[in-house]
Amino acid sequence: MTSLIRFGISLEKGLLYKFDEQLKKRGYTNRSEAVRDLIRESLVKKEWQENKEVSGAITLVYNHHKRELVNQLMDIQHDYHNNILSTQHLHLDEDNCLEIIAIKGRAKQIKELYGKLSSPKGIKHTGFAEATTGNKLL
Repeated sequence: MTSLIRFGISLEKGLLYKFDEQLKKRGYTNRSEAVRDLIRESLVKKEWQENKEVSGAITLVYNHHKRELVNQLMDIQHDYHNNILSTQHLHLDEDNCLEIIAIKGRAKQIKELYGKLSSPKGIKHTGFAEATTGNKLL
């Protein structure tokens, strides 16, 4: 188990008040866990900036009736098969589909994949969630 270190920080009263309000809304029981999460979030962003091995998810919403779009998306995904861990395909209605693609690899490759999946004509919406492999975080 890791040893804990206590430290103090100084904040403006108004900033601390806003922070505490946010903690209540998010369900934190104490400031320490919230600060730990902020630090972890910063470290994950750094992994992405430094092109480390990362993970995440890409979401796509599209009309599957759009000519050749499904084939184009499949071709892109096959080109990046080493980065794709899993794909879930959901039928939202008669026309629209949602794909959730779990990804892992170097940040630059993942961003490139996201760009290619976002650009075809017929894509209605894309989303991107940056995550970590967890190997470097406590």
